[in-house]
Amino acid sequence: MTNQSHKDPLHGKTLEAILQELVTHYGWDELGLMIDIRCFQFEPSIKSSLSFLRKTPWARAKVESLYLSFKKENP
Repeated sequence: MTNQSHKDPLHGKTLEAILQELVTHYGWDELGLMIDIRCFQFEPSIKSSLSFLRKTPWARAKVESLYLSFKKENP
């Protein structure tokens, strides 16, 4: 087995862990400005956001992309 998969910052990360880390760093207000989705802007919660992101591939892709950018800046 190669170590290539371990270089991927998403490897072994759950969507919940990714979201928690982004919310901790940016906060809901900033996250809502960075990614224009209602679940980040109106009465945000981890539970409602996870529900939406799991059903909406384009929104999940945006969150994962933001997380990858965040990890490049904050290793």
